[in-house]
Amino acid sequence: MSSNKSPQGRDEKKGVSRRGFISSLGTGAVVVAIPPHLAGQSPPPADVVEAGELTRVSLRINGRAHDVLVEPRMSLLHVLREKLGLTAAKEGCGRGECGACTVLVDEKPRYSCLTLAVEAEGHELTTLEGLLQGEELGPTQQAFLEDDAFQCGYCTPGQIMATEGLLRDNPEPTLEEIRQGVSGNLCRCGAYAHIFKAAARAAELKRGEGRAS
Repeated sequence: MSSNKSPQGRDEKKGVSRRGFISSLGTGAVVVAIPPHLAGQSPPPADVVEAGELTRVSLRINGRAHDVLVEPRMSLLHVLREKLGLTAAKEGCGRGECGACTVLVDEKPRYSCLTLAVEAEGHELTTLEGLLQGEELGPTQQAFLEDDAFQCGYCTPGQIMATEGLLRDNPEPTLEEIRQGVSGNLCRCGAYAHIFKAAARAAELKRGEGRAS
């Protein structure tokens, strides 16, 4: 008795085997799943911003409004130093590792080298210059002076701003909380013990528990 199936698995009466049908479905599914750009269709072009294109931003810094023309790629640190002359914030690493550029954004410490100037629009910014009380040092600045919390001084503005941000959020921090609060700021001179003491002293001065010497 002869078989009705061919060597290729086709059923001469039914036309195609079940295995052949499932195989054809799998091939079809793969074809459908190919992304359009891999199938020869180019994706829509992305918007390109010209390198020299300027945009106007309004930055509120230390209680004052500043209208500045900036390139969209400019960091807040660059604009503070090069456009507005607020040079207390320093560029150490330029990639958010050292903290020398720390400023307050809505009272929270933030690396200005990693913040675009256009991102800062609509927020309240505070730099080291903004901690002065007229011609007098602010409490945190005074505490760093009293406790000699610096050597070369390059990281000091960032250390003070990190401490200021900590104390605005937590007026009575423990030593461990102080350590955590300034952990994002590096001191290459290793003046950490004095920095921690200065942070504790700043908390006292802010609470009015001690007069500045």
